[in-house]
Amino acid sequence: RAGARGAAMESECRVLSIQSHVVRGYVGNKAATFPLQVLGFEVDTVNSVQFSNHTGYAHWKGQVLNSDELHELYEGLKLNKVNRYDYVLTGYTRDTSFLAMVVDIVQELKQQNSNLVYVCDPVMGDKWNGEGSMYVPKDLLPVYRDKVVPVADIITPNQFEAELLTGRKIYTEKDALEVMDMLHAMGPETVVITSSDLQAPLGNDYLIALGSHRKTKADGTRITQRIRVESPKVDAVFVGTGDLFAAMLLAWTHKHPNNLKVACEKTVSAMQHVLQRTIKSAKVQAGEGNKPNSAQLELRMVQSKKDIENPEIIVKATVL
Repeated sequence: RAGARGAAMESECRVLSIQSHVVRGYVGNKAATFPLQVLGFEVDTVNSVQFSNHTGYAHWKGQVLNSDELHELYEGLKLNKVNRYDYVLTGYTRDTSFLAMVVDIVQELKQQNSNLVYVCDPVMGDKWNGEGSMYVPKDLLPVYRDKVVPVADIITPNQFEAELLTGRKIYTEKDALEVMDMLHAMGPETVVITSSDLQAPLGNDYLIALGSHRKTKADGTRITQRIRVESPKVDAVFVGTGDLFAAMLLAWTHKHPNNLKVACEKTVSAMQHVLQRTIKSAKVQAGEGNKPNSAQLELRMVQSKKDIENPEIIVKATVL
């Protein structure tokens, strides 16, 4: 019995998370680490930047890690033979050489452990009032498209990013499903379009996310599970939500490996709990009739510990 327990302890699930760090607030690694730890994962963080706070504030200061420095940190792990991971998680990056180095590291880690799962949020831009714009340098797109996505196992683009990666516009749900198939063909077996401007059956107060999981069985046949999730829109601009989403999706797909429906329900429900708590608290802090500022809209992460650990399912997914 003790031996079995020892073996279970050995099989700790380890995540290498390469993301931003902020002194104050919750984006990047600060948004991803706590939820993953609460859900039982060992998280090793490489901080791709260290800033005082996220760049949505009036002021921010700090340092940026370059690709050589990333490589040096990885070399340190390698020399000590502690470079075995079950998951790699990456998000916002501004630099092509840094991103290319991430790909090299992922490929090397996959040689170490062929079951390694790379969860990639290909952060490039978003739509405002129907108009898409990139908030990273344009030269990142070919790197994501040609190098990163092919080695990724789970990707979480928004609608605009899915359109950029495939070169195809999404106007209808059918378009979105075809775009997700194109993304599968590029490599990843799980694709979640985290937000879209598609019309929700439940009405305009809801946001549509779509998921697709493609499994190839031993006999070579493919099964694809597709889902739609409609979640209530929250009227505020939050930062760090995508980072939190990708981290929780990593955790819940690990716990429900062949059930994207349940994994997305838990992820989106937990998201809702965190956002509702955050907006409520921000409004109280801002006071009647005032618009909450960046500091007041920081995600209520610690306060949401129980919701992250064991989310009450308040958002259901529809199998398509």
